[in-house]
Amino acid sequence: MAHPAKPRTPTRSASQSTGSGTRPGATARPAIRPGEVRPRPLPKHSQAHPGVSPLHPVSHRNVSFQPLPRPLGLPPYHYDLGDNFPDIAAAIAQDKAMVFHVVGDTGGVQDGEFQSNVAEQMLAHLSSGKGPSPHFCYHVGDVVYFTGMKDDYYAQFYEPYSHYDVPIFAIPGNHDGEVDDPTAQTSLDGWVQYFMQAHPDVDPISKDAPRVQLNLPNVYWTLVTPLATIIGIYTNVPEGGSIDSVQQQWLTNEFATAPIDRALIFALHHPIYSFDVYHSGSSKMADVLENAIRDTGRVPNLVLSGHVHDYQRIEQKIAPGGPTPFIVTGNGGYHNLHAVHSAPGDRSPDTGAVLKYAAATSWGFMTLNIDQDKISGTSIEVDRTGKARAGDSFSYSAKPIILKDPKSVPTL
Repeated sequence: MAHPAKPRTPTRSASQSTGSGTRPGATARPAIRPGEVRPRPLPKHSQAHPGVSPLHPVSHRNVSFQPLPRPLGLPPYHYDLGDNFPDIAAAIAQDKAMVFHVVGDTGGVQDGEFQSNVAEQMLAHLSSGKGPSPHFCYHVGDVVYFTGMKDDYYAQFYEPYSHYDVPIFAIPGNHDGEVDDPTAQTSLDGWVQYFMQAHPDVDPISKDAPRVQLNLPNVYWTLVTPLATIIGIYTNVPEGGSIDSVQQQWLTNEFATAPIDRALIFALHHPIYSFDVYHSGSSKMADVLENAIRDTGRVPNLVLSGHVHDYQRIEQKIAPGGPTPFIVTGNGGYHNLHAVHSAPGDRSPDTGAVLKYAAATSWGFMTLNIDQDKISGTSIEVDRTGKARAGDSFSYSAKPIILKDPKSVPTL
């Protein structure tokens, strides 16, 4: 199998803060010292670990765990593509293939030019006539910055995609759920107003870019399609993500009951692995996935995430048949990109994850093509001028992956 279980906390030099307020052999100090910032992620490491930040999590922004809105229906929160978009399901059945865009962290709050450039390239792909046209878009969170307010949806969602005429599905990101002024908004109220309406209509806030709302069943939900089951969780607002026991139990049930005649894709906003210099990956989200696999034996064919503002494809050995791809696609339009500290081929000493491809100086999106045998993908990279170029390309098996011994899962 993969690397043996390792302690979650990497070795750190004496000059790095432990985040506990004290260093070994030192006297206690205040939680925040003048001029202090959070430490940079360690080079070539793929996860940040609890306790590395000297800043109290709620000292300067409200990044505490936020309550979830009421679901539209009862569990298991399935959204069947065929029931809601029968024409799309029919096209997939006819082509025996499903094509869709994946994008994340799109909100152009400071400078909408980069989001518009990516949206234009997505629209161009829809109408290019080169190969199969995407059936829908799957957004991995942070639709609107900084606090997901309803009034920001026109500029950061409705207008940029005003002519993008396929459905945009989504899971929320931390900025979608963050609350700046609790007297003016509740967590995810803007997201719910578009994505989770019992009776979809055109919201007046869309102004001259009308788009009919969606009726997704919950903030964490499963998209049922003819060729793949896409399970999306909501990792809430805290850095590194956080889910409660109810969502963990739901996720485990979704892994256990997912059809075994099609691929399984797992989507979450906070990445499990990342080789960037700003956020890094989340050991907490690694535990979430690891627990679901250990309890069910089902391994996702692909893991999608955002949060980090770049593109990365990372591989981890979970099952004997081959590596599991973890893809970060958080370069969908937010102005500030995150550099990476490693090169393709580097293996993380803390997790054993391997960086296969990275694009940290361009914006863009990804296209997935799924049939019964394989999941193939390509990324498009968009520079500051709006010019597009081909980026990453890959192919993995779409055959269901079920472990004979679920307890053999390595520490992720």
